[in-house]
Amino acid sequence: MHLHRIAAQSLASLMLSVLALQTLAAEAPAEPIDLRGSEIQIFIENDSFGSGDRYYTNGIKIGGGIPADKVGKLFTQPPNALLDAITDGASNHFGLFIGQNMYTPRDISIVTPQPNDRPWAAWLYVGAVAQSVKDDRLHTVEFDLGMVGPPALGEPVQKFWHDLVNAAEPHGWDNQISAEPGFMISYVHKRRYGDSNGLQFVPHAGATLGTIMTQARIGGLLRVGQNMTGFGPDSIEPGGAMLKNARRQHDEGRAQPYEWFAFAGVDGRLVGHNIFLDGSLFRDGPSVARRDAVYDLMYGASVRYEALRVSVTRINRSEEFYTPLGGGGKQSFYSINIGLEF
Repeated sequence: MHLHRIAAQSLASLMLSVLALQTLAAEAPAEPIDLRGSEIQIFIENDSFGSGDRYYTNGIKIGGGIPADKVGKLFTQPPNALLDAITDGASNHFGLFIGQNMYTPRDISIVTPQPNDRPWAAWLYVGAVAQSVKDDRLHTVEFDLGMVGPPALGEPVQKFWHDLVNAAEPHGWDNQISAEPGFMISYVHKRRYGDSNGLQFVPHAGATLGTIMTQARIGGLLRVGQNMTGFGPDSIEPGGAMLKNARRQHDEGRAQPYEWFAFAGVDGRLVGHNIFLDGSLFRDGPSVARRDAVYDLMYGASVRYEALRVSVTRINRSEEFYTPLGGGGKQSFYSINIGLEF
């Protein structure tokens, strides 16, 4: 899959977000609001430059954030209450987003079921995230709610764009995991050590609980750069800290019009459930034997000029499953973040 296919397939998922964003816009207050501290974030993940068109093949997450005091209490009171209980008076931010992930076996040309390869699967969801930051500590709570199976629209999105760019047609979507609703709630804590002009170490720990995925995670990254803000790059991973601008008033680097940094890190996970490998909770269907311990090795770079931020991360993922015919093997993909932080 070439660069134009990345943009094409990701644009398909973006189109799914338009109606939701228009609805949110229609419900916004008529009077103008102060945009300072607000943001728009887009995450695109694709395997095109990594191990090929297989396994976790595409993901997109688009949304925005705003300081919690500018959002109705109906939405912010539950996450704020949780954050206030654990953060000792830190400032809270709140965000809404929509996303879609797609997963395929190694060979997408096979029509018949492939019991010895990763199941076909898609996940279409909406979510909310609340973040709290104080000094060099960041707390993130994220809630995702959506559908897997045909309602997640993996088949029409992938087929439409593969046809548009004259790529290989995927033939196996009739074998995807069954339709069912799902949810995840995630918590991630990050700390930051070091200087914003020089070297920083940012460890993290967290957990996810839900019908889609249940896991515990721990890891960290090293970064080096100038006028560094925030706590490093994030991804579509649950609890990946959708918001970037929550840290504006706490970062000296924000006084500068630009920043840059390069980074490398690791994220290790103990997985208790992964619907994209284990299959449906409620029906018999395709599944593979999941590896309980997995990890990601990552490296990349991030730059910001004024309100615009662009980050690129290469993620090398360890083997996630095995079958009677052997293991699934490792996978590599790229994660791209584009943000406007007002």
